Order: sequence, then structure tokens, then C-alpha cells
Amino acid sequence: MIKELLAETEQRMEKALEALSSDLVGIRTGRASPALVERLMVDYYGVPTPLNQLASIAVPEPRLLAIRPWDQTGLAAIEKAILKSDLGLTPMNDGKIIRLVIPPLTEERRRELVKLVAKRVEEARVAIRNLRREAIETARELEEEKMISEDDLYRAKEEIQELTDRMIQRADEIGKHKENEILEV
Repeated sequence: MIKELLAETEQRMEKALEALSSDLVGIRTGRASPALVERLMVDYYGVPTPLNQLASIAVPEPRLLAIRPWDQTGLAAIEKAILKSDLGLTPMNDGKIIRLVIPPLTEERRRELVKLVAKRVEEARVAIRNLRREAIETARELEEEKMISEDDLYRAKEEIQELTDRMIQRADEIGKHKENEILEV
């Protein structure tokens, strides 16, 4: 009973960490990365569609992204979506390919991005703590229904806390890695 609860809680905490990782991938560093724009929503014939479903995204140079739409009629829509996004990048359209030059980050912008990373990591920590709270509540309910003993409840609480500490440490490591990537000149 407790093993299933721990396994389910661990699985849900892993998903919170995966969400954090995929969220941080979209934060710009000084280098070009397809992940920067692949989840960008483009209004394609009235339907919001992720950019990676409309075009191939290549990195020909460390500070350049090349976006080649599969359907040339979507070029203007992709360009408009990039301009509307909060990336702060200006697309260069030559009629077939959109090029995005990734300028080096200013020190001020790096500090803002580090704060944003810290905020996202804290949100992940809160999500993990909420999952811990839910798991402990479930364990208490099991104990109230006499499905587990009081000793099992205390053991479960300790194991859930250890799992939570491990997951929060991993979230911190993910955040620290992204911060180092941003601060790298």
C-alpha cells in the first residue's frame, strides 16, 4: 500500500521536474538552440500550431537559427509569431528561410534571466512540496481507515520526506545548470 503511494508520488514529482526542464529550455542563453522557438505558437490558417510542426529549425552557426517552413505560405505567419513573442529577436526573411540572429546577452539581461530561472525553480519546489502534502494526507487517510498501522504512517512520512528532499535537490541542480549556462560569456 505504502510502496504504491511512494511510487505514484515519485512519478508525479518526476513529471514536475520534467516540466521544469522543458520550461527552462525555452529561456534564452547566449547560444542558438532550436528549443528556443520550437514551442512558439504560430497562427496557421486560424489554428495555433507549434512552430516545430510547421518548419525545420536548424543551427548553422552558434548564434544563428535558420527556420525553413515546409509550406512557404506559412512564412509570414511564422515571422509574425516571432515578432509577437517575448524573445526579443527580429527575424530576417529572405522569402524561403527565416534567420534569427541571437545577439550576445547584456549583463543586465543575464541577471533578469537568472531571476526568472530562480522563480521557475521555486515554482517547481512548491509543486513538489504540494505533492508531498498530498501523499502524507493520503497516508493519514489510509491510517484512519485502519489499512496501515501508525508505525507504517510514520515510516511513510519519513520516506516521503526523503523523496521530497531528493527531488528538490534535483530541481536546484537543474536551475543551477541553467544559471551557469546563462552567465557563461
